Parts: sequence; C-alpha cells; structure tokens
Amino acid sequence: MYKQTVKIVLMSLVLVMAQPVAAAVSSSAQMPEVREIQDQWARLYYMDEFNNQNFRELQDLATRANQLAQDHPQNAEVLVWDGIVLSTLAEKKGGLGALSLVREARLKLEQAEAIDPETLGGSVYASLGSLYSKVPGWPIGFGDDATAQQYFNKALAINPDGLDINYFYAEYLVDHGKETQALQYIERALNSPPMADRPVADRGRRQQALKLRADITGS
Repeated sequence: MYKQTVKIVLMSLVLVMAQPVAAAVSSSAQMPEVREIQDQWARLYYMDEFNNQNFRELQDLATRANQLAQDHPQNAEVLVWDGIVLSTLAEKKGGLGALSLVREARLKLEQAEAIDPETLGGSVYASLGSLYSKVPGWPIGFGDDATAQQYFNKALAINPDGLDINYFYAEYLVDHGKETQALQYIERALNSPPMADRPVADRGRRQQALKLRADITGS
C-alpha cells in the first residue's frame, strides 16, 4: 500500500511540475553561458510536444548548468538556473528519481538565496515557494504550505509586479481554493512589464496565465 501511495503521489508531482521552479524574471545576467541556458530551457519547456530527443537535450542542458554552477559557485544567477533546469528534468523524468532531482534543485536555490536573495528580482523566493507548494509533504517529500506562503510573501515584497512571481502565487491560491483572490494576481501577471530579453519565456508564461484565468472563469 505504501509503495502504491508513493507512486500515486509522484505521478501527481510530475503533473504539477509542468509549471516548474522557473520563476526567473527578466534577467540581468551578463554571462553569455547563462543566457544560452535560459534560451535553450525556454525552447524546450514551452514547446507543444516533448519527445525522447528533447529529453536528451534537457539532460545535456542540466549537465551544462551543473558544470557552470561548479565553475561559478558564488554566482547566484547561475545557481538559480541550475535549480530551474534540474526541476524541469525532474518533471520530465518522473518516478523516484524526480524527488532526488527536486531536492537537489532546492539545495541550489538555497545556495543562491544565501549569496543574493534578491537576485533575478526575487525569483529565488518564488521558486522555493513553488517547490514547497508542489512537492509532497513528509514522509515522502519536503513540501509545506506554510513555508511556501512565507517564500511567496518575500518574493512579492521584492517584485510585486513580476510576471512569473504573480503567476506562481495565483497558481498556489487556486490550489488552495482561493480562485477569486487568484484572479487579482493573474491580472498583475498579465499586466506586468514584458521580459524583452526573453521573448519565448515571456510569451509562454502569459499564455499559461491566460489559461489559468480561463480555467477559473470558464471563459
């Protein structure tokens, strides 16, 4: 029974991680390697269909991001993107391996938080909030709604008008039956400044926000 429960919860984790810890806002990164990782991640994440070849590309991207983090262990932006790619790989991989990848992603985000908690406009806090709200709780995972709320509060305090931050918090509110309140944050997301340097990610996230609003309103 326990193994079956684990399997069911992990399947749920895979489904909800379709909106992973990719809460990075418009990037101020100067490293071309980080920009390349951002662009390739967006191409893979927002594509309509994901196949085995794309999964291998994502694995290669995770290896590159991890190596970059090893080479620049004090660069918060690098660590955030290492965590983002790891969480996306967890969603695509599924199974027990997903949880180990998510735990590793959390570690990278916590390291980034210790270096610069305001990097990428509060995306560290939004990303951690999303993880804690989506991952199963004890004894399977580390998920915790109270911790998630604390992280979302910090993210919104840093960047109240951010596209990703408002989208993730709206999604969190929907998951907790607070659809009316969620609509306010969806509108904030849709009215947020465009991420001109990341057009694929900007367009993809806005489409997700529109879909979430349609799911709530039925139109």
